[in-house]
Amino acid sequence: MPKRKSCPRCLRPSAACICHWICKVNNAPEVLLLQHPLEVNNAKGSARLLDLCLKDSCIVEGEQFDQQLLISLLQAGGKQAVLLYPETTQNGAQDLQYEAPEFVAHDFALANVRLVVIDATWRKSRKMLYLNPSLQQLPRLSLQNMPASHYRIRKAHAPDQLSTLEAACYALMQLEQDEEKYQPLLEAFDGFVGQQMEFKNKKLS
Repeated sequence: MPKRKSCPRCLRPSAACICHWICKVNNAPEVLLLQHPLEVNNAKGSARLLDLCLKDSCIVEGEQFDQQLLISLLQAGGKQAVLLYPETTQNGAQDLQYEAPEFVAHDFALANVRLVVIDATWRKSRKMLYLNPSLQQLPRLSLQNMPASHYRIRKAHAPDQLSTLEAACYALMQLEQDEEKYQPLLEAFDGFVGQQMEFKNKKLS
């Protein structure tokens, strides 16, 4: 069978290209996406769209990272790395190291902040924390009282369990104190979800 053509930009099959949903957003804090290997080729994943939309971001694939590599990624350019992650004591992972972060957004120039986002299922993200102590030691930014997710294409255990793209957008809104700036990205996400739902429905029909 001939190999299906892929889009060189979004890396998806040409028939499922998501490039028309890309909207450029000039984020102030840099975003570092640590993507679990199982998410790399997941058609439902939102991290690739997020990375294509943000001006200052990168994706690094892995589960257990080389310690020196991870430290260099976190500390590059002398930026303050902050992990986007719930307080583990509220999520049944009390054996993970956690200290209340002293991070407050206005204490740092936003251009000197690196927001670290784990792109994985909840179970896999916990495992990535276990395997990478450097992540456990970061100050942590958690999201509270979030609206219901629009991520209809993946099963969630609670309405406010967000996609990687949604979580990153809300975190950036919180850091920059600017909700309007990231609305186009959330609207693009709605379009992406609708496209995936159409593919699903066609397969079922």
